Formats: sequence, C-alpha cells, structure tokens
Amino acid sequence: MKTAQAVNQVDGAAGRKVWYQFWDTHITFETSYWPRLRYVNENPVKHGLVPVANQYRWCSAASFERTAEPAVRRKLESFRIDQLEIVDDF
Repeated sequence: MKTAQAVNQVDGAAGRKVWYQFWDTHITFETSYWPRLRYVNENPVKHGLVPVANQYRWCSAASFERTAEPAVRRKLESFRIDQLEIVDDF
C-alpha cells in the first residue's frame, strides 16, 4: 500500500491501482519467516525458470549464498517448503 501511494503521489494519480496480484503478509513468528524466505529463493526453480535458484538473475538466492553466514544458510536450508500453503498463480 505504501509503495503504491508513493508512486501515485509522484505521478499525480491518486487512487490508481499500481500493483496487481499482490498481497502482503505480516509474519510474526520466526518459524514462519524462514520457510517463506526459502520459498522465495526456491520459487524460480519451482517454476522451471532455472535448475538452481542462484542462477536466476532477479532472485535473492545468489546474494544470500554470498553474504549470509554458513550457520544462517544451514538454518534456512533446514526448513521445509513443500507444506507451505501459498497461493501462486504463476
């Protein structure tokens, strides 16, 4: 909502719909955060865009692999994503 309002203010187009097929979720538990982060990183693989997530140019997976501490990477990889209930119309 905030980014849509900011874009509309810059363009002088109050009330214009900016984002389509978008939803935002406030994640309140660490155990919800980690699987969703992994899901975002693995999404290009799920949809057959690349064989390995870090090969997708617009994905954070490669940056995460380069900058995250090994313990953090291991923690992320320990969370399963096959049981997440995320609507994905791609």
